[in-house]
Amino acid sequence: MKKKMAVLMMVFAVAASVAFAATPAAKQDIVDTAIAAGNFTTLVKAVQAAGLVDTLKGEGPFTVFAPTDEAFAKLPAGTLESLLGDKDKLAAILTYHVVPGKVMSSDVVKLSSAKTVQGQSVTITSMNGVTIDGASVVAADIEATNGVIHVIDTVILPQ
Repeated sequence: MKKKMAVLMMVFAVAASVAFAATPAAKQDIVDTAIAAGNFTTLVKAVQAAGLVDTLKGEGPFTVFAPTDEAFAKLPAGTLESLLGDKDKLAAILTYHVVPGKVMSSDVVKLSSAKTVQGQSVTITSMNGVTIDGASVVAADIEATNGVIHVIDTVILPQ
């Protein structure tokens, strides 16, 4: 019985250490949080190409409406490659996904719009789920040391 208990305790200890090792740190900056999530590789690549890594690793706070890899895949063929080659246009699109300040979902639902770092405002609706310029928020309140990420299912484009 003691041997079974010792084995069970060891299995539990190993399982717990593996589970915690696989969990990304809850307190990383926005860029590192996006990298750790694993479904923002295209966004991170675009942020790097636009030269915005240092900004998004900065003090902030920032609210990022972050499109997933699947959201970028919805863009017409050749669009992403074209944007990656046009740093200014890419930076304008990416900063359109960023709002100054840390705006948690409980505050987002009270807004009808929010001014982005790019300068234009995004339209926010809260009927049948929250949307940002028509993109659905599929996960919210992913906290980082310098702000918060809300995951969206579509890349939003400034006018």
